[in-house]
Amino acid sequence: MIYRRRASPMHAARAGATCAYCAGLAIAALVLSAPLALAAVALALVGAAVGAGVWPQIRRAALFALPLGLLVMVVNAIVVRDGLTVIARLGNWPVFGQVDVTLEATVAGAVLGLRAVELILCGALYTAAVDPDEVLRLFRRFSFHSALTATLATRMVPVLARDARRLADAQRCRPGRPPSRAALMRAATSGVLDRALDVAAALEVRGYAAAQRPRRGWERQRPYSRHDLAFAAAGVGIPVLAIGGRLVGWARFSSDPALHAPVGVGGALLAAALLACALLPFADRKGIE
Repeated sequence: MIYRRRASPMHAARAGATCAYCAGLAIAALVLSAPLALAAVALALVGAAVGAGVWPQIRRAALFALPLGLLVMVVNAIVVRDGLTVIARLGNWPVFGQVDVTLEATVAGAVLGLRAVELILCGALYTAAVDPDEVLRLFRRFSFHSALTATLATRMVPVLARDARRLADAQRCRPGRPPSRAALMRAATSGVLDRALDVAAALEVRGYAAAQRPRRGWERQRPYSRHDLAFAAAGVGIPVLAIGGRLVGWARFSSDPALHAPVGVGGALLAAALLACALLPFADRKGIE
């Protein structure tokens, strides 16, 4: 999964605005616990992926994240003993003792699993739709070391993934048994230091070692567009809605000792507001080329 420039409102916005947008969705996933509100965040992530034209990449990330979410739900249902409604008695297990699966623990595990899936999808959306070069310039304003760390974090994994794909294609052209994933991983990571030197050379060519930023560069002259303002506003509005809905009680959820997740007018309004705030920046598709 790597960044490619596409004709979408999210790709047309600045990296700072789109980073705030992804961070706002992640904060909402962490703050909210009500199933309806978390479902709205999940739909917002799917809509953002479709609007940004990166749905195939997000779908691959979802195929990786969904088994992890199911694992979180199953482990929570088995380990947690809270809850009054027993839905399965699994008998006496070594170390664990009597294992009774309750509805409350299962639903709480599903909420935790959905939250984990949404956090992974937020990271996937950031990787696929936020320009890493602009993130480098953004971090460079504060610290050269921060810029280097951000660049290596966003660049090295996709670079190694491309190397592994090229090695696999080359091996398939040769007769005999195809290589295993472990062999490809060893071959790709064996040259990680050489790849790091290549990245350092690319950073030097891009002016990473410059003492100060030019005063009249293109980056400073570029005016803020309506896409920048829309995604920045959504990046602020989404966590404000999530925190406000949590404080006023519109996103109530509890599973100890009994399940309590009412779906009222306030919860429905909060879910609709989150969806609208997350998807409205994609409505304006002018000037995205």
